Amino acid sequence: MSQSTTSPSVDEHPATARSGPLGIAALLAAIAGMVGSIILTAVTANGLGAIAIVAFALLVAAWMPGHYLVQPNRALVLILFGRYIGTIDQPGWYWTPNPFTKLESRKLSKRVHNFQTPVSKINDAEGNPIEIAAVVVWRVVDTARATFEVDDYDDYVVVQSETAIRHLGTQYPYDDFDGDSVSLRADPDTVAATLHEELQDRLDDAGVEVVETRLTHLAYATEIAEAMLRRQQASAVVAARRKIVEGAVGMVQDALELLSEHDIVELDEERKATMVSNLLVVLTSEQQTTPVVNAGSIY
Repeated sequence: MSQSTTSPSVDEHPATARSGPLGIAALLAAIAGMVGSIILTAVTANGLGAIAIVAFALLVAAWMPGHYLVQPNRALVLILFGRYIGTIDQPGWYWTPNPFTKLESRKLSKRVHNFQTPVSKINDAEGNPIEIAAVVVWRVVDTARATFEVDDYDDYVVVQSETAIRHLGTQYPYDDFDGDSVSLRADPDTVAATLHEELQDRLDDAGVEVVETRLTHLAYATEIAEAMLRRQQASAVVAARRKIVEGAVGMVQDALELLSEHDIVELDEERKATMVSNLLVVLTSEQQTTPVVNAGSIY
């Protein structure tokens, strides 16, 4: 019975590299040895001199291309015969005596990247079609994983970001009209934190750290935008009227308590009901009320 095995992940570790000036000194020494061998062979006509010339020439050819310059916030992944040797992530001038390292080694940027995803049309948690897009700020923190765990880490970040944003849009409704759950429009910080967490889980295998995520575009799809706008306006009007009524009731209560406290007038239940009705009409009316003076009894 065959068993499927997965190769262990490759984690970043520092490489052993010599300084560039040491490489120059070694190269000059090899050149001096080659020149000295040529002079010695020409003088003595010794066959060993020819061997020395070839040996020093090979050293010059091998040591000359092994110089690397590493800039700040960049890294050099050293690979020799398909095997990961290590990473140089400190800026400076370095030298490796093995010329074959130059053939496979790769330079990676550890600087901060950012991009904006294209606008995606999806259905939210309530099935309403919406348009959504986000900006993703990221950087490489593990050069070994970015090199060996994924084929192209730039493309991997883009594809996984779009996938995470699509999944995010299906988790929450666009708007919460009842006010008891998280929504995409009303809770941007919670939504951004959820997107950040999910995207980080997706990009860990590629050695990428998500610095920040934030929605940059959120709207209803064109076909329902007008209807949903009317619904939002109606909800806003209802909420405003509710606040007005709550405030009016409080003012009427205060008025009745003050009249009773200062013994200004004694009102029976029927007169209190009439007064409450009139005050509520005055306080909650959207139009200016016209007072009517009653000089007699209400009976």
